[in-house]
Amino acid sequence: MERGLPDDNTVMAALKLAGRAPSVHNVQPWRWRIADQSIHLYLDPRRALPATDPDHRDIVLSCGAALHHLSVALTAMGWAPVVHRIPDPADPDHLAAMTLLRRRPTALDIEMSKSITARRTDRRHYTSWPVPSGYLSLFTERAMELGAIVRRIDDRERVKTAAAHAGRIHADDESYRFELAMWSGRHGSADGVPARNVPPARPADEFPPRTFAAAEFADPASEPDQAELLVLGTGADDRRSRLRAGEALSSVLLTATGIGLATCVLTEPLEVSGQRALIRRDLLFGTAYPQAIVRVGWAPTSADFPPETPRRPIADLLIRDAEETDDR
Repeated sequence: MERGLPDDNTVMAALKLAGRAPSVHNVQPWRWRIADQSIHLYLDPRRALPATDPDHRDIVLSCGAALHHLSVALTAMGWAPVVHRIPDPADPDHLAAMTLLRRRPTALDIEMSKSITARRTDRRHYTSWPVPSGYLSLFTERAMELGAIVRRIDDRERVKTAAAHAGRIHADDESYRFELAMWSGRHGSADGVPARNVPPARPADEFPPRTFAAAEFADPASEPDQAELLVLGTGADDRRSRLRAGEALSSVLLTATGIGLATCVLTEPLEVSGQRALIRRDLLFGTAYPQAIVRVGWAPTSADFPPETPRRPIADLLIRDAEETDDR
């Protein structure tokens, strides 16, 4: 890049870190365009999940997480991002435009960036060691900085009911089952959820993981899951709010990782509109729209560290100037 912006190697390194963001089914639904003085994020509708995510809420959240990962990476490299969300109302898939200013990174900036490569989605049971209330307050503070709220869930039965209801609906939906199979159990792919990352479901699980194919990740826990449950919400439910929710989700996940906590995002309970409305009413008292539920806690000390999930090469994610809009 020219005119005082980072060199190409710096930009590529930052985009590689951005690509470590979590995404529903690990579809990685983002694309990037590099201009002379800015970096642009686009939603790739070709990677949508019509049965799982018909209104694109999950994939917009995923893109928001990638946007925040990019911001964290560039900040640690000495560049402060200025983010313009939904910069072109005529193109709602143009999610963000980012310009950069030089800024000396702090120790906290660098530590946050280190959490990008350390973070994993851990679907196993967590231990009964308590998560200190100060950590939960920190998650709330980090989310508020990005326009979202975080609330600790005390009524686990409400989430359990929503998860069970969504699971039954999805189990009866042939399109959903096919879609899940298409994105799971993969070997040698640059996307999707590999069998090595998924523990086998247990019938008595309070919040069973999705039934990804050929689950083979050992869960040594013998006790019920003791994770704390957090709900992340926004005051509105438009695309900009969902993008911000993804940014806030990324901030919470990276903060938890830096502390040493394990995390796992639950989106299935919110993928059925009726259950999402009930969670909004019962857990957020109608004041915010739930965008994600996060399990957070301490992984067993005897457990293996979750392996990395695959990521698409940067070359596949770049929009070239010669590409037409319809090709995104």
